[in-house]
Amino acid sequence: MLSITELRKGTLFALDNEPYKVVDYNQKVMGRGGSIVNVRIKSLVSGKVLERTFKGSEQLESADIENEQVQYLYSNDATFYFMNPVTFMQFEIAGDLIGDSAGYIKDGDLVTLQLFQNRPISIDLPKNVPLRVEYTEDAVKGDTSSAVTKNATLETGVTIRVPGFIKTGDTVSVDTATGVYRERVKS
Repeated sequence: MLSITELRKGTLFALDNEPYKVVDYNQKVMGRGGSIVNVRIKSLVSGKVLERTFKGSEQLESADIENEQVQYLYSNDATFYFMNPVTFMQFEIAGDLIGDSAGYIKDGDLVTLQLFQNRPISIDLPKNVPLRVEYTEDAVKGDTSSAVTKNATLETGVTIRVPGFIKTGDTVSVDTATGVYRERVKS
């Protein structure tokens, strides 16, 4: 069990038999009345974001989330398929649970699968991933300052902004949380 004062950004807990993650946390101390905690929480099953207020002595269940290293196999219209490389057990996850993360994984990548009550609920990507630039415009001669950026389409189909010196065929490191270019990867 968790007390409300243990809720911090990133804390996982169960509410009404559904796992949630704390997105934002604000605690108010009310003198003799104890404290009140206002949190914004995100459902790890449906992805809905809710705002909740908890009072002083309330207790919450810890979410029993298991993490398992899996390999991305492929996807079809609305389902992504993963496999545990040790047990060869396969998992299916609906595309709406993967969300924007789909643009940062490619066949064979290892990711962390989160399971709640032996049911896959989401994936955690590495902080940064290397992706090859499939297409980008060439830099204009004389306009090569580091502040110049342009669009680049990556091998997964996602488009990001990159510096002017990046060329088609380069490999770049992308921050999976923000979708922002980090650096060119040396080959």
